[in-house]
Amino acid sequence: MQDPAIRIAVVGHTNAGKTSLLRTLTRRVDFGEVSARPGTTRHVERIELKVRERAAVQFFDTPGLEDAVSLREHIAQLGDAPTPPERIRRFLEGPEAHGSFEQEAKVLRTLLEVDAAFLVIDAREPVLPKYRDEIELLRSCARPVLPVLNFVRDDAAREDQWRQLLAAYGMHAVVRFDAAAPFVGAEHELYQDLVTLLRERRAQLQEVIASLDAEFAQRRGDAAARIAELLVDVAATRRTLPAAEFEDAARRAPQVAALQQAVSAKAQRCTSDLLALYGFREGDAAEAALPLLEGRWSMDFFSPEALKDASLRLGKGAAVGVAVGVVADLALAGLSLGAGAALGGAIGGAVSQGWGPLGRKLANKLRDLHELTVEDKVLYALAAWQLQLTQALERRGHAATQRIDTEAAKDGDAPTRAAADAVRAVQPARNHPEWEARGGVVHHFRRASPQREALVGTLAQVLQRAFAAR
Repeated sequence: MQDPAIRIAVVGHTNAGKTSLLRTLTRRVDFGEVSARPGTTRHVERIELKVRERAAVQFFDTPGLEDAVSLREHIAQLGDAPTPPERIRRFLEGPEAHGSFEQEAKVLRTLLEVDAAFLVIDAREPVLPKYRDEIELLRSCARPVLPVLNFVRDDAAREDQWRQLLAAYGMHAVVRFDAAAPFVGAEHELYQDLVTLLRERRAQLQEVIASLDAEFAQRRGDAAARIAELLVDVAATRRTLPAAEFEDAARRAPQVAALQQAVSAKAQRCTSDLLALYGFREGDAAEAALPLLEGRWSMDFFSPEALKDASLRLGKGAAVGVAVGVVADLALAGLSLGAGAALGGAIGGAVSQGWGPLGRKLANKLRDLHELTVEDKVLYALAAWQLQLTQALERRGHAATQRIDTEAAKDGDAPTRAAADAVRAVQPARNHPEWEARGGVVHHFRRASPQREALVGTLAQVLQRAFAAR
């Protein structure tokens, strides 16, 4: 027989971030309502955390405590009771529990029925007397309570003062958890600390911890694989232009723009997949304004600034060689237009490679065609930005309301090194234009290519080093 789900009440003062915490813990951005308005949650709502397709934890999101001071005075007038929980039950049986203290009654009634509680505290708030009354009310229910200091990254946080208050009530196990920008590994620590309060449920909690750790590793692996797919796709992308069209700037411009647009669309699809992987939605601009969700929500990888930055970083010990094989006739805005090498000396090299890419370039030269491909600095910009986005999503709570900052997500030189290494590793894809995905889809025979899949796997391992270095 399976053990019943562990029941956790999430309690605290109005607008302390209880729903925000649950969105982050369950990765359910659609749960409840997050708002700067106080008292948004008016009823007890339940949400489950599943492990192996069964409910391992049941969370109960409760309304905020609003008038603990008056409620404690009221309970003190109800007469003696054998224990503090009995005094709470006596209050819940009275008319005030359905009247002036209805919100507080919902919280206390829930707390009497669960295994433990998370006391969510907005660490930015000053430590006022009303919070002491709230703590004493909650402790009267005789349930283990784990304080969770929320918004501790904020400059206005008063973490030391709150720790002193909690210690005065014997609450020394305190979790630092920012629901808007969680610390990597914070969930693990939250449940690990809960083990100390619910020792009889240790096995279940350890299973939850192991499952969360596995999901975390899987998400990282899936993110790296998706970015690797993007790089292979873009590196394989090429278009051919007749010489007459190439030499006419007016006719060439639409072709250049079309390829830039195609590459940007590939990058945007990758961004959408990463958002979905981490439990976000493209339409969450109002609640969790992710990078440029209004409109294109993607950086311009062909902008002069992006190309200059990529060239600068690639020039700092991360050079990866020539992007398009031999000699480029023209480099323009991150795209290389060229037929390859001149005839003569290149023929021997082409033949020795089974005519591969040089053979194709020679054939194009004889047919008076030019190739349009993407330069390494664009590949670098793609890889680095997607890595920064992934790192930012890892630190993003599902209740954040400010725009995500990919620059702040940079962690040392790890994304830079991994992006440069990935550009080096992806070069074989330039020899296989058949590996490009058209319309977001790689044809079955292309996806089944062992060489393509092996390259994606190698790239994913390279990209994961950016995460492992953190």
